[in-house]
Amino acid sequence: QVQLVESGGGLVQAGGSLRLSCAASGRTFSNYASGWFRQAPGKAREFVAAISWSGGSTYYADSVKGRFTIARDNAKNTVYLQMNTLKPEDTAVYSCAARVGTYAYIDADKYNYWGQGTQVTVSS
Repeated sequence: QVQLVESGGGLVQAGGSLRLSCAASGRTFSNYASGWFRQAPGKAREFVAAISWSGGSTYYADSVKGRFTIARDNAKNTVYLQMNTLKPEDTAVYSCAARVGTYAYIDADKYNYWGQGTQVTVSS
């Protein structure tokens, strides 16, 4: 079993930045792809960003492209989401996810493991 723990969420003013981290522990696979998803109150969960095992391929939702950057440090079993120029509409619970395999996907149902989530609140 793989455990994913997110950190780095909080309250920030519009235009500010936050960096989320997702640390994996437990049974760590030789390779796994990762993604970030978010869910705002009353809304469905939506894809934010994803990264392949090597880090060579990254994918972003149009709503965050140019503002968010996903990265990983496999030596530390950690995936990051750098969020810049935050907007009130970015307010949500952000969850990281992992799937066994090299390739990343934007579909949530492709991921096997999920963290508990971390709250990000952007004030206007």
